[in-house]
Amino acid sequence: MYENLHIVTAGSIPHNRPKLVEFEAAPMTEIDRQPEAETEYEDHLARSESVWNRWSNWYGMSERDFEPIREELIADLEISEGDTVLEVGCGPGVNFGLIRNAIGEDGRLLAIDYSPAMVEKANRRVQESGWENVEVIHADATTADLGGPYDAVVATLSLSVMPDVERTVQNVYAALEPGGTMGVLDLQEFQSGPAKALNPLLRRFLRWYANWNSDEHVPQVITDVFGGYDQFSTYMHGTVFTLRAERPRTGEDSFI
Repeated sequence: MYENLHIVTAGSIPHNRPKLVEFEAAPMTEIDRQPEAETEYEDHLARSESVWNRWSNWYGMSERDFEPIREELIADLEISEGDTVLEVGCGPGVNFGLIRNAIGEDGRLLAIDYSPAMVEKANRRVQESGWENVEVIHADATTADLGGPYDAVVATLSLSVMPDVERTVQNVYAALEPGGTMGVLDLQEFQSGPAKALNPLLRRFLRWYANWNSDEHVPQVITDVFGGYDQFSTYMHGTVFTLRAERPRTGEDSFI
């Protein structure tokens, strides 16, 4: 059903139980933006909130369609019992069960999303499941103090709709434990063949459907911040991909 491409899988990583700091919103410092760019950022964020509030009632279709891919991605992160995990752009919590099964009762999952409707549905899922070690917070992943450090970070169908993908990935990278991993499932344009002629139409559709940010290419941003990634898979004629990236251990950081 799926078209896969796998390259170099990293070995196991150490799993520690870091203590989380209190989650607080941080000002947008260390970002070099002109006033007009700041307005564009806020406009994109407002559109995302509106779009994903609207789609929160229909997310079940996406949950079913991408379930095998999400399962494979989270399994590849090699999350262990007792780990602390961050999910960026959690939506209604479709990954919570998979992550909760991996971390067990002694781990912790902190999930964030900017859509109040998605956060409400995610919290309802947590309450109905009785997960006491899963917390959902309404926040902008680009500017919030994410706390940490985390053993792993999960971002499924979320990075490419962020108003500033690079800053978001930098923020996530800083919250990861050295040696920690980030797993990404996201969308991209057709990469080869005659189907590339459909990319302008695809961009317009994804912008309408998901407020997609076509100005930044997620795999390239991951490469710039993490120094590369150690696993890459494509699905659905190359328009869906997963990757796993590891933050280098102390003394090897490419970004910080």
